[in-house]
Amino acid sequence: MAGGGRLRGVIALDGPSGTGKSTVARQLARRLKAAYLDTGAMYRAVTLAVLRAGVDPGAVQAVAVAVAAATLAGTDPGHPTISLDGEDVSAEVRGRPVTAAVSAVAALPAVRTVLVAEQRRLIAAALDGGPGGIVVEGRDVGTVVVPDAGLKVFLTASDRTRAARRGAQDRRPGQDVDLEATLADVQRRDALDSGRVTSPLRAAPDAVTVDTTELDVAGVLAELTRLARVRGLVDPAGEDG
Repeated sequence: MAGGGRLRGVIALDGPSGTGKSTVARQLARRLKAAYLDTGAMYRAVTLAVLRAGVDPGAVQAVAVAVAAATLAGTDPGHPTISLDGEDVSAEVRGRPVTAAVSAVAALPAVRTVLVAEQRRLIAAALDGGPGGIVVEGRDVGTVVVPDAGLKVFLTASDRTRAARRGAQDRRPGQDVDLEATLADVQRRDALDSGRVTSPLRAAPDAVTVDTTELDVAGVLAELTRLARVRGLVDPAGEDG
């Protein structure tokens, strides 16, 4: 999108599923000519690695071994994929088996230690040797991964709105979707993510909360771009002519 300028620094987008994080984060990164990192997709990818290894998600040591052995890639906002050991698993990580197990795997301190270190490495690479800016989305980006991010945003939306969005997302691959079942799953995931001991889902004290219930993607994108400009994170020298 022309006229966006260029991001310098880190924008951290946190919030529960169905708030529009992924769609908005990718578009914001493209608009501001920045790198993009979906930390949630990383947790889904290592959960898939655990399932493929036949490991019980509750077996802490075996899960840690499977996660440490996994190789992940995918930070391009123009081609938002997640690769596991060189294989594009973008579709598979959104399937029901991974969705059912990801909260349990992501709650393990050993898993979070490995992935947070990798996320910080990728962010540093984007800032130091890449485009100079990165939009990072997840559930603990502003609180744990990049607590000094120049802009921290916590996206929210009503439970039913989030369930409807999740249902629409799941329907595209041809899956049957039951709204009440999706709502229950969204609420279950919220409880697990917010109640875990290590890096629980919560807004950073200095995060700006943006309620997306009544906003479309363009509206959220406009607000986030405005916030980035107010924080001085957008270099006008990067404007398209």
